[in-house]
Amino acid sequence: MRTFAVAAAHAFSLGFASTHANPTQEKKPMNVKRITPVLLVQEIEPIVPFWVDRLGFTKTIEVPEGNKLGFVAFQKGSAEVMYQTYSSVEKDAPPSMSAEAGKGPTYLYVEVGDLDAVLAAMKDVKIVMPLRTAFYGMRELSVQDPGGHFITFAQPVAPPH
Repeated sequence: MRTFAVAAAHAFSLGFASTHANPTQEKKPMNVKRITPVLLVQEIEPIVPFWVDRLGFTKTIEVPEGNKLGFVAFQKGSAEVMYQTYSSVEKDAPPSMSAEAGKGPTYLYVEVGDLDAVLAAMKDVKIVMPLRTAFYGMRELSVQDPGGHFITFAQPVAPPH
């Protein structure tokens, strides 16, 4: 108990515990409607068949950049993913943000209803983690999309009967 009290006192002295400057002021609840990843790539055109033809998503937004695409959004049900080119980000975002944009691939974890259907759709796609059953009860496999991002598709393992 003393360790907790010392740690709490230390945190308070550093300002970590003083996030409620005005304790009488109530926080309003935040209503999050959606979180959508925006993946950055060199070019969007190779991405379109991956999401539309292989996975059955619909292209819902398309923004040209010269004679190519600069931005695109794909949707299937309530799931959505967006792609934007690095050059489009450089034109669109503040320099401090666009300078950090190309630091590496993104990793997505997508829970699906039929992993076997996804596996069939992924023939000829670079599989970076073969089909496995993880200790936390998910069957999963990971691929690398044409833009270099890693996507793990997962399905809960059926509970024993």
